[in-house]
Amino acid sequence: MNKGDLVNEVAKVMGTKKEAQVAVDCIFSTITKALKKKDAVGLVGFGTFKVNKRKARKARNPQTGAEISIKAKNVPKFVPGKALKDAVN
Repeated sequence: MNKGDLVNEVAKVMGTKKEAQVAVDCIFSTITKALKKKDAVGLVGFGTFKVNKRKARKARNPQTGAEISIKAKNVPKFVPGKALKDAVN
């Protein structure tokens, strides 16, 4: 399922595809804004979106074998909730 499929499913409930597109975009942008502020977004029964700090590290360029340094950065992480895990299994 991609974003367009998700919008179509939401449109079945909301009525119009335009309203569904606005709703889906609003949800994604709200989650993104919260993660930019390093806040966690917990959706009970679904899971939690949070930001993890990845440390700086050394790596090797696979083509040349030269050592390179990778900067520290923040990465988004999703931890599924129990209800989602149970639904999948």
